[in-house]
Amino acid sequence: MAKAKKLFTIGYEQTPPKKVLDELENAGVKLLVDVRAVAASRRPGFSKNQLAAGLDERGISYLHLRGLGTPKEGREAARGGKFDALHKIYAAHLKTPQAREELDELSSLVKKSGPVCILCYERNHQQCHRQWIAEIIEARDGVKVENLVAPQA
Repeated sequence: MAKAKKLFTIGYEQTPPKKVLDELENAGVKLLVDVRAVAASRRPGFSKNQLAAGLDERGISYLHLRGLGTPKEGREAARGGKFDALHKIYAAHLKTPQAREELDELSSLVKKSGPVCILCYERNHQQCHRQWIAEIIEARDGVKVENLVAPQA
């Protein structure tokens, strides 16, 4: 019987880039899928181009699926600690054509690529929309989800 595919998730909050990259490499991740609506960061090393370059040095591919990012009002709810509101906003967002298309793309990548990891900002996956993405892929494709947590500074 074939081994079940695995989907990792990781957040980079309070974590230096090297620690995140080390965690991904140690887990055997081959593709990092950025699920931030805006792939920019005030944190050095986590904006799209810097992150992609750091991953490339370790043999990890990078893909930004902007359509799986949280809409602005959802990000505001998350910053305010309103996770019920975030969930409601994000559930509605997942019904949009772009989000459905990119969820299908992610599902396909998990099935055919080496280990895939989805990345967002929040350290705790339970306070991040990536949890719901992972749950959908897990239920749809029967993959095992593992939430990575890189050591802080």
